[in-house]
Amino acid sequence: MVAIAYTVAFEGVEGRLVEVQASVAAGLPSFAIVGLPDKAVSEARERMRAAFNALSIAIPSKKITVNLSPADLPKEGSHFDLPIALAVLAALDVIPAESLAQLVSLGELALDGRLVQVVGALPAAMTSAEDDRTLICPASCGAEAAWVASVPVFAASHLRQVIDHLADRTQLSRATPGQVSPPRHRGDMRDIRGQERAKRALEIAAAGRHHMLMVGPPGAGKSMLAARLPGLLPPLSPPEALETSMIHSVAGLLEEGGIPRHAPFRDPHHTASMAAIVGGGRGAKPGEISLAHNGVLFMDEFPEFSRQVLDTLRQPIETGEVVVARANAHIRYPCRFLLIAAANPCRCGYLADPARACARVPGCGQDYLGKISGPLMDRFDLRIEVPGVGLDELDLPPSGPTTSELALRIEAARDRQRARFEPLAADGVRARCNAEAPPAILDRIAAPDADGKALIRRASERLGLTARGYHRVLRTARTIADLAESERLTSDHIAEAISYRLPFITGG
Repeated sequence: MVAIAYTVAFEGVEGRLVEVQASVAAGLPSFAIVGLPDKAVSEARERMRAAFNALSIAIPSKKITVNLSPADLPKEGSHFDLPIALAVLAALDVIPAESLAQLVSLGELALDGRLVQVVGALPAAMTSAEDDRTLICPASCGAEAAWVASVPVFAASHLRQVIDHLADRTQLSRATPGQVSPPRHRGDMRDIRGQERAKRALEIAAAGRHHMLMVGPPGAGKSMLAARLPGLLPPLSPPEALETSMIHSVAGLLEEGGIPRHAPFRDPHHTASMAAIVGGGRGAKPGEISLAHNGVLFMDEFPEFSRQVLDTLRQPIETGEVVVARANAHIRYPCRFLLIAAANPCRCGYLADPARACARVPGCGQDYLGKISGPLMDRFDLRIEVPGVGLDELDLPPSGPTTSELALRIEAARDRQRARFEPLAADGVRARCNAEAPPAILDRIAAPDADGKALIRRASERLGLTARGYHRVLRTARTIADLAESERLTSDHIAEAISYRLPFITGG
């Protein structure tokens, strides 16, 4: 007899249905798992033996074969334990085989039969809903999977409960969704003394999702400014929250089944490898750029990242997705993030300070910021210098709008952008913010007036703007106009946008 159970294998954030076939036949006693299992899947037979023994279920001295179909799809992870155990139990007539026909299961088995939390419950629930199947998962995963309301989700803490449920002895209760994760408050914009230009640039970056580079000496407040950016961003829409949570589910980062409605904020260290930033490594896991999807990626000490890591960012910034290529698979992850980079003007950090200037000025600054390639630098819409703050400025009372007040202005600007782009969806435009607007529609949504057009032409000639740089200036100006509640794009908006692309004092 061959019994069949179902589970999922993950390809990025997508789940593929896997058929778990179990055969118990006469022959020399053995237990084989085939179908490209990794080490964790192959070890499932030992965990299953111990769990069965804890439940006083005897495994006969026969030839047991478990096949994971499709056999050419790599199977990774300990979540295959439960479906393998259920398929074998059905083959031994412990549970009815027909009870598994419309069921997807996942979970790791402890040696005493407990079900241990695994990653990927949310994508597994999405796959189950697409195939109109029920999902059984560990109790610790139930709150996460239950966010997919279109699929019945049953959460069990022990294998005995699953067996009793499938044998119609006792029924498992339906899992309920977890709580919406609260945002983490990182301070108020009014707490920052001085840096009015930097705060204005942050407002523009948040309103239009424009990438931003800050250059300034140590202690000027670059990290403090970036840390307050998540508070300026509007809450994620339900589709955006689901997209982000599926990535975090595969990475095992959802806490207690809660789904966040606030934008993620990722700040990797400059020693992070390319696999950690872009994705890859064992299991082709999502990298920091994907974990920051629909949120903020803050890269402090930007020139200290390896050149290979920095140049790898260029394509994801343009396309909003990254493909992790492997010999047997191509994993695609979304990565539409807002990049905020911070850098010192040189290695010592005090290039513009006459009291501390070194003998290598200005060459040290040019060499240091020269680690950022021209094509990558061209992708920053906002490039600003953040000067040091004097002691007199620290004694000044708080000034300027609060984070809440700025957030309201930014949300209003986002609403105007949403209303602008929604009618264009029928033409294949998938933009949500001004920074995502394709060049083909800029003459319709960001056409400057006569004075503005003359100004941007003169600036293009003097600054040597590339075609990409020209389009980015128009997108930034469109965001500035949205913050000013102006439908027309004037020379004032163009002038402010151009001011954020001027060369640094190092010549970078």
